Formats: sequence, structure tokens, C-alpha cells
Amino acid sequence: MADGAKLSPAFAGAAVNGMSSISQSFGKEMAHLAPELCEPRWYAAYTCAQHEKRVAEQFTQRALENFLPQYGSVRRWKDRRVKLELPLFPGYVFVRLALRERLRVLETPSVVRLVGFNGRPAALPDKEIEALRACVAAQLHAEPHSYLTVGRRVRIKSGPLAELEGVLVRRKNGLRVVVSLDLIARSTAVEVDAEDIERI
Repeated sequence: MADGAKLSPAFAGAAVNGMSSISQSFGKEMAHLAPELCEPRWYAAYTCAQHEKRVAEQFTQRALENFLPQYGSVRRWKDRRVKLELPLFPGYVFVRLALRERLRVLETPSVVRLVGFNGRPAALPDKEIEALRACVAAQLHAEPHSYLTVGRRVRIKSGPLAELEGVLVRRKNGLRVVVSLDLIARSTAVEVDAEDIERI
């Protein structure tokens, strides 16, 4: 267009309407993204094998709230037994942050990625993390279990894990409720008493 040329009123109006439409669309998109970008949520950081504790330590050093549930396991070492604290979900450390700060996690050595779908991190339900933290705080006996989603579903009706749901399994020495984190396809089994559960 030559210098000094003027736009016709119709063209100018169309241009303004077009820009307004784009602006509104962009605004709606940002409004949709803003909550998950700005609000802290719990995510699962996938780590290199056997680097979970080191990653948790580095998260703490970076002032990132994190959670690494562990369980006690007795292993035989030569002529003696040693009690070890092992990750309840091998390969994962839970971290709470707003997605706009995800580079602080991804730049941490031994972190492979934040678990999600199609390259987009997915948040874990708060109630799942709260239940795991309650389990650890109450020092309940828990241990890893093969991923399980099918079976007799029950609800824990009392104690620190009240309202938590899972699949009931029987062991020789008692009952366990298998709680699964679908996002990472991992499960953990928690010991319970029969009077503490109800069928769903």
C-alpha cells in the first residue's frame, strides 16, 4: 500500500472486527489456561532409576514442595539383615507447583519428565496425595502392589484413610486395600481391619 493511502470504511471495519475476534478468542484461551498455569497442583515427576531420593533432596533445595512416600523393607545382607527405606512408587517423586514454574522441575538433574498426556503435564487429584500423606503420617503398613483396578471395591470408613476407596485383597495375615494412582499406573497396598471398611 502506498504511503498516505487510506483504508475504506468497510475494510477498516472488517479489520477491526477481525482483530477484536482474535483478541476475544485469545482472551478466552488464556482464561482457560490461567488457572492451571498459576495455581499450584500436585504432579508426578518421572525420574531416572534409583534417583528418587536424590531428586527429592534437590527439589527441597530448590524450595519446591515435594513428597516421596517410602516403606520399610528388610533385606538380607551377607550375615545380617538390614532395614531399608524404599520408594513406595519406584521412579516417581510427587511435586507441587504451578505449571508456569515447571522448568524448575525439568531442569533438575535426573528428572526425565512430568507425567501427562500428549506432552502436557497432568495434575494428580489432591485427595490421592492427601491419602498417601495421611498413610505415611500414621505410619500405616503399606507396600508396592501390582497395578490393580478390577476387583471388589471398598471404602475405608474410619481412621486416617477414611473415605479412601480401593480394591480389597486378602492375604494370609489379613486384609489389604489396594489404592491405585491411575495417572502413573501404580498401586500400593495398605493393611486394614475388617471393621474399618465397607463395600461400595
